Amino acid sequence: MSPRAARSALRRPRVPPGVMRLAARQLGRRCLDPALPWPVQRARLDQLTKTSLLPRGTTITEQQIAGLRAEVVAAPGSDARRTVVHFHGGGYCVGSALTPRSWAAHLSARAGCRVVLPEYRLAPEHPHPAALEDARAVLAALSAEAEPGSIVVSGDSAGGGLALALLLSLRDEGQDLPAGAILMSAWLDLGHDRRADPDLVRREVLLSPGWLEACARAYASPAAWTDPPVSPLHAAHAGLPPLLIQAGTDELLAPDAGRLAASASAAGVDVTYTQWPRMWHDFMLQPGLVAAADSALAQAAWFLTRVRLAAQPPGKTK
Repeated sequence: MSPRAARSALRRPRVPPGVMRLAARQLGRRCLDPALPWPVQRARLDQLTKTSLLPRGTTITEQQIAGLRAEVVAAPGSDARRTVVHFHGGGYCVGSALTPRSWAAHLSARAGCRVVLPEYRLAPEHPHPAALEDARAVLAALSAEAEPGSIVVSGDSAGGGLALALLLSLRDEGQDLPAGAILMSAWLDLGHDRRADPDLVRREVLLSPGWLEACARAYASPAAWTDPPVSPLHAAHAGLPPLLIQAGTDELLAPDAGRLAASASAAGVDVTYTQWPRMWHDFMLQPGLVAAADSALAQAAWFLTRVRLAAQPPGKTK
């Protein structure tokens, strides 16, 4: 897609941040309520996110990858040899490919890649390590026919934690790693006391400490919350590929992003870490509506080009 077409894909009237903040608060109250059964939360979240606007010409193809349902999102002219595998958020208990579909479509338009959105198994029906097993299986299936350096993993919220846990498991086994990872509003430490910062709890509009705790308990026993495959912030972070870490200052999970950036940088990892002031959890999933989300999307597209070129053998620039 040409730069002009990519820019036009984002050219919609933006919604004032205050209005979007209010909408996020209402979404959190209606969908992410620990008093509601998980199936109700899932149905409500899908209902409220399925109507997101996509750039013109976007195609969404349903596929079975490693036995899992997945959506493959592609803009006109995108290159199927450039793949982002994105794991959706939802506390490992809710969410689907619908949640990040708009972000995926805009990224495809901006970066000329395809975005694969796997629907990994959810807790409490399928607790840890089911999600990690599914992530490994999907990446293995896609990597089997991919060029070196052509795959980047990504994730938002719990999906960001899953993407990082996936990288760590591959690193620890000495396997080939993706070219890089995009981690947005990532949930990286399931045992951290989110009530410890009352001011941050007050500023957060989407998540609540009670909901995060309910998700953590559904996903893994408290005794496992400090295990790196469950809470990858507790791992050693040397040997990882380049990381793009994005967060808003007004989200409960912002401390996780900062701690990972510090740990990975100290371990010699190539880290790009950006915080957007006054932004809420997962604001990046609203490109075309929120200026900060457009900025985060542009940074993600830049990152994809950068890590892909770095992974190319000498003389290849496709």
